[in-house]
Amino acid sequence: MPSALIPIADGTEEMEAVILIDVLRRAGVTVTVASVANTAMITASRGVQLQADCTLNMLTQMEWDLIALPGGMPGAEHLSRSEYLRKQLLNHWEHQHLLGAICAAPAVVLGELGFLQARKATCHPQFQSVLTEVGAQLVEGPVVEDGMLVTSQAPGTAMLFALTLVTRLLGEEAAQKVATPMVFSL
Repeated sequence: MPSALIPIADGTEEMEAVILIDVLRRAGVTVTVASVANTAMITASRGVQLQADCTLNMLTQMEWDLIALPGGMPGAEHLSRSEYLRKQLLNHWEHQHLLGAICAAPAVVLGELGFLQARKATCHPQFQSVLTEVGAQLVEGPVVEDGMLVTSQAPGTAMLFALTLVTRLLGEEAAQKVATPMVFSL
């Protein structure tokens, strides 16, 4: 089964993180949730406490099929400042593995690393000017794909973003299986 890393930090947008984690796990992806802080417990952007599986500094020398970055502020700033995450992202990008980012994360994290230069991307409307400043081609859509890069706009697009990542990892049938409501008989 494919594997995914979802890094989180204080201020991470909880809907984006939880929807990513849940949809990917429902599809059968092995998901590791790692805090970039010194503790596995973080406080998300709306005060929700999220417990990571571990801290990112415990995961050196690991590779994943996908790294998916939730947004939220100041969560995206904390992600961008993590030296451990920076090293993981640079290695991941070099090996051309699937990379996803939503909300502020495309601009604040990936833009700073130079990953968006001459790439199609989207992000939260408040950060769109940053995308163009770092050389990205802004596309105003809920989810934008450019090669191994998948970006999305905001909490309201998180489900489509997560299903797009499932499609990229496991195919359309797997995404449809997760997206289709289960029928229960009473």
